Amino acid sequence: MRRSGRSCHQKRARAQAQLHNLEACAANPHSFVFTRGCAGQNIRQLTLDMRRVMEPLTASRLQIRKKNSLKACVAVAGPLRVTHFLILSKTETSVYFKLMRLPGGPTLTFQVKKYSLVCDVVSSLRRHRMHEQQFAHPPLLVLNSFGPHGMQVKLMATMFQNLFPSINVHKVNLNTMKRCLLIDYNPDSQELDFRHYSIKVVPVGASYGMKKLLQEKFPSVSRLQDISELLATGAGLSEGEAEPDGDHNITELPQAIAGRGNMPAQQSAVRLTEIGPRMTLQLIKVQDGIGEGKVMFHSFVHKAEEELQAILEAKEKRLQLKAQRRAQQAQNQEQREAHREKSLEGMKKAHSSCLSAPPSLSASSQQMPSAVNK
Repeated sequence: MRRSGRSCHQKRARAQAQLHNLEACAANPHSFVFTRGCAGQNIRQLTLDMRRVMEPLTASRLQIRKKNSLKACVAVAGPLRVTHFLILSKTETSVYFKLMRLPGGPTLTFQVKKYSLVCDVVSSLRRHRMHEQQFAHPPLLVLNSFGPHGMQVKLMATMFQNLFPSINVHKVNLNTMKRCLLIDYNPDSQELDFRHYSIKVVPVGASYGMKKLLQEKFPSVSRLQDISELLATGAGLSEGEAEPDGDHNITELPQAIAGRGNMPAQQSAVRLTEIGPRMTLQLIKVQDGIGEGKVMFHSFVHKAEEELQAILEAKEKRLQLKAQRRAQQAQNQEQREAHREKSLEGMKKAHSSCLSAPPSLSASSQQMPSAVNK
């Protein structure tokens, strides 16, 4: 009996945990990353690399055929609670990257000035850090230099922020921070630098030999007279293995992090290793809608701030009217249902009264026997 009760409790706990995870996952933004048009092999590989960046809140095995229209993709994305489309396309002149917010827009169109695939970035490094556990959680988004440079810059920052779940700095678990996505805006050239890094935290204040021993990676000690030489100076290690740390990456940990020596209230060094892909983007156009609608910003056609404000106010009015119509439709539906219920209750009462009343003869039928007797 105890085993059965314990197993039932465990099953109930697992079901509740799974339901909680599904609810938490449904509340997070999700994305589709795919190509449109005749994209080459490099663009298709760049699409796969972008899916790795957006994991785990993206469709990693998404397959979209040429005959599937954008409207069909939007219709499929609704039930799946997909909030963003990341679309890569290629023309004869350049490569373009579109970022769409579902279901009502806006759509940001970027020109990809330069890009490097994951394989190119990794091959340029002597040592890289990339494993599957890094992609179990979304990356940490870092926006740099997104200041008051115009409404389009503010809109870009908001779109990139909404791509990933929000973070509570007081409750966040640092063990889930395995990757970092850096987007740097250059106000002079009006270009964005897209960089993807892996995060590694190591303790400071110990020699490199001690760190190797903590990591269970025993270096060669054949040239040493005593083990103290290794612990004190790190002798016998090649200069290429050392990684310089300084004030730019040393911090005090607020909580323990997985790894030997990373204790709370102790100083550790945060090291970033680029894992790709790498892109240089320039905003070309901002549209009010999913791939269509009024152009709110264009890099070749400049509009005044008053005109852009008028477009935004018109969109806000349309959204308010749409919400009012939905509320009115819901109210009308409730009234119809209430009226239907009242009519059904009245019919039931009339039917029950007819069944409960005794049978009675009419006056003509009561006079017929007397007339016959006469």
